[in-house]
Amino acid sequence: MKVYYPVISDMEDAAIQRSLNHTIIHTLNEMLVNQNFYDDNLVEMVANFEIKTNERGVLSLILIVYSFTGGAHGITFTRALTFDTRTGKQYELEELFKENSDYVKKISDIIREDIKKWKIELLEPPFKEIRKDQDFYIADTSIVIFFQLYEITPYYWGFPYFPIPLLDLRDIIKPDTPLDRMMAFT
Repeated sequence: MKVYYPVISDMEDAAIQRSLNHTIIHTLNEMLVNQNFYDDNLVEMVANFEIKTNERGVLSLILIVYSFTGGAHGITFTRALTFDTRTGKQYELEELFKENSDYVKKISDIIREDIKKWKIELLEPPFKEIRKDQDFYIADTSIVIFFQLYEITPYYWGFPYFPIPLLDLRDIIKPDTPLDRMMAFT
């Protein structure tokens, strides 16, 4: 078992720093338990992370946990966390968009086109729409919507990632959110 995770340090506000670190550790612990941490058949477990954005007061990262308990292959689960490092607030997808903006439809339409363009094989075609709480992270001037293994595609497709330029969503982005802050520099 190998577990690597980020630790935030050297922030001006120690309370925000503690809060962010607590959220990261709590989320990772939930993932470890859900990925068979206590299973007697556990053969291998590896946890890692990737920082996607850490600028302009926005921290967006993903936690990745792979576990193998036997069978044809192990399973990997990824969880994204996006924070405003000035306030410590963690953002869910719906909080990034204006009320009544129908962000689900707009993002789903973009993803639907990408699925066609990239000829992605779906488990249950046609693609309908994202969840209101779909997984996402922010990478520079894009929001990346992604799906878990087996969520919409067969295992061998891996994690389907759909980067969407913030300029394509500018009319529905809520002011004073991490997306707004990242878009201000495009």
